[in-house]
Amino acid sequence: MSEPINDVARYMGEVGRQARSASRILARASSRDKSAALNAIADDLDRNHIALASANKKDLTAGASKGLDSALLDRLELTPARIDVMINGLRQIVALPDPIGSIFDMNYLPSGIQVGRMRVPLGVVGIIYESRPNVTADAAALCLKSGNACVLRGGSEAFHSNQAIADSIRKGLEQTGLPPDAVQVIATTDRTAVGSMITMPEYIDVIIPRGGKGLIERISKEARVPVIKHLDGICHVYIDDQADAKKAYDIAINAKTQRYGTCNTMETLLVAEGLADKILPRLAVTFLEKGVELRGCPISCRLIGEQAKPADEQDWDTEYLAPILSIRVVPDLDVAIDHINRHSSQHTDSIVTENYTRARRFLTEVDSSSVMVNASTRFADGFEYGLGAEIGISTDKFHARGPVGLEGLTSVKYIVLGDGHVRV
Repeated sequence: MSEPINDVARYMGEVGRQARSASRILARASSRDKSAALNAIADDLDRNHIALASANKKDLTAGASKGLDSALLDRLELTPARIDVMINGLRQIVALPDPIGSIFDMNYLPSGIQVGRMRVPLGVVGIIYESRPNVTADAAALCLKSGNACVLRGGSEAFHSNQAIADSIRKGLEQTGLPPDAVQVIATTDRTAVGSMITMPEYIDVIIPRGGKGLIERISKEARVPVIKHLDGICHVYIDDQADAKKAYDIAINAKTQRYGTCNTMETLLVAEGLADKILPRLAVTFLEKGVELRGCPISCRLIGEQAKPADEQDWDTEYLAPILSIRVVPDLDVAIDHINRHSSQHTDSIVTENYTRARRFLTEVDSSSVMVNASTRFADGFEYGLGAEIGISTDKFHARGPVGLEGLTSVKYIVLGDGHVRV
């Protein structure tokens, strides 16, 4: 279906009914059939590089004319390399073990029955996301592999790209005999479609929003469907005074400059006083050479010089998604942990240190979904964690936390095996 859609509520109701029906078929699909569909989708995407690039160019042109900033345009762009990554991601998901139907924790109880748990699909997953069109393929693949139907609502800025990807998904499903309505990409940019999605518990079992803080707060407030949410990614790197200087330099530069517009990019650098005068000026030179604006505490500004702007309280709570970095020099690990737990969005935080005891304290006391030692925050990603892909990074503590891969898209039910057992 293509725009315009005059009756969005009616359209969304039909999408929901089709998704619910498809979910029942998909829940009993074999691993072989699901893998065949994913391979067929990947093959069709591979054959349609030019069409994907053409559709994406329409979105980029429209985005530039609307004044989207460079970080958002970067997230929107489908380069040939990113299309290949998207295709490879589908094939990686094919290679992952199918979680559905796996039985675990089986135990005999004194009554003689066996009790355990079985992994099952959630049912219908609704995903609302912005900018990055590769999410369409990643989300569809993870939902299919985990036996879930999905309803995908991408941002209006990526409408043409998402519809081009959806065309390949539908062809792959049809080719392998799975219901094409198992993956539905909403074919309207009307914002009322989001309102319908989040208030259809009879059709959608869970909502996963990926986007700006305003979008996620709205969905969390208005949804009548359970939400797995990820707010902003205010990620920290703390350089301890017992850090290896080369490791600290490499990690800090990578965490900030490898890509600016991602949720696992470092937004605040914390440096211990004992090492600040040795490493901070060197880091500042490289950051400035790469075009990063530096906003620092008074000590940071003194060490860096006039090229650093004074940071204010708002900077510590800001996800820039841009070449801007807040820097604070702290007395010790205690103050670093306190700063992170007050200002972090509980996404990803890292310590650079050679002190094992401090590393363990950091892992234990920092309350984030990913906590790292001597590694860049940019590793907080489904591919890098061996999940094949991710549907998003949850900063919640229920139902899933951190990168949400296949297991995060499943639930469990208890199973009981007996042989004529009755309760006495």
